[in-house]
Amino acid sequence: METFARILVVDDEIGMREGCRRALSPHGLHVVTAEHGAEGLRKLREEPFDLILLDAMMPGISGLELLDRIQEHDPDIICIMITGYATVDLAARAMKEGAYDFLPKPFTAEELLTIVQEGLQERQQRQAQKLQQEKAESAHQMKRARQEQAKFDAIESRFMLVVVHELRNPAGVIKNYLQLMRSGFVEEDEWDEYLERLDLRASQLLHMLDDLLELARLKELSSATRVDRVEIAGVLEQVVDQMRSAAEAKGVELEVEVLAHPIVAGESSHLQSLWSNLVDNAIKYTPQGRVHVRLDEHDGQMVGAVTDTGIGMSTEDLSRIFGEFFRSEAAREEVVLGTGLGLAIVNQIVKLYGGTIEVDSTLGEGSTFTITLPVAGPASKDNLSLR
Repeated sequence: METFARILVVDDEIGMREGCRRALSPHGLHVVTAEHGAEGLRKLREEPFDLILLDAMMPGISGLELLDRIQEHDPDIICIMITGYATVDLAARAMKEGAYDFLPKPFTAEELLTIVQEGLQERQQRQAQKLQQEKAESAHQMKRARQEQAKFDAIESRFMLVVVHELRNPAGVIKNYLQLMRSGFVEEDEWDEYLERLDLRASQLLHMLDDLLELARLKELSSATRVDRVEIAGVLEQVVDQMRSAAEAKGVELEVEVLAHPIVAGESSHLQSLWSNLVDNAIKYTPQGRVHVRLDEHDGQMVGAVTDTGIGMSTEDLSRIFGEFFRSEAAREEVVLGTGLGLAIVNQIVKLYGGTIEVDSTLGEGSTFTITLPVAGPASKDNLSLR
């Protein structure tokens, strides 16, 4: 018998406790005794045991009650019921409560040793099975982790390829223009035109880098925990003032309808970026007509909508519009230069603040973007922060 096995004998008869100790100790077993259920529970909490010999009939906490508590403490402990009042009903109840076996009194030292040895073998099998299950679960979790990491690496790799491709385009155009100018293929009277093209491409590159940095910072934030109370109507007015000249230059009518003045817990820069990207997109992709911006509050939610009479989107485009760098064919035809990151930024901000975004669009007729964000509760002395 392996020497690490530990036995607890719980019986109110001192003769039974000492008899079990004398019968088992010579076989390399560590035997601890308890004269009642309360003491048995205390010793069970103080040190680990592999097997418990438990008297079914004891004053105070009965053997059956103690058996239930033992199972809660460690369901793998082997419990063997011993009693001088053996009945079929008692045996059935003990087995139902989780007892491994039932040993009626009186019994010999050999009978006790045999059943204890069988119980300890069962204990080893249970522990081996549990260890095997834990190893299998650990291996499964590691496999899943590797698969998830592989997916992440693949996504990251594809994303980096897209980033490189998108950045190479304006950078390549800039390099080609410069080579043409340095090689003398551009007449001197055309230099201003080419310098303007260079400036446009350099601006496109800088805007793309700015948007990538903003998107990366937003993705690093897991939740809004320290924020300011932002009055949305004020942010919207600032954005519209900045965009109005661009709308007028295109002959697009820019309308604003403020029906409520909701307060949102957030960073003003995030909420300004949200409105800027939505309104800017609406103006850029509306050749003629109008852009209508609406702000309201309903059921504890800020509700904002940007509606345009622009180029609209197909059903296929709608399924991809929040992806990084996506621009539909119609969008590329209408506006040659663009980063394709504006709606990805909007979507990330909405998710960060626990809001929603919906799009209703018809190709050739226009689009409506509707966003909701939770309205801030009463002002608190403690400020929150984005982490």
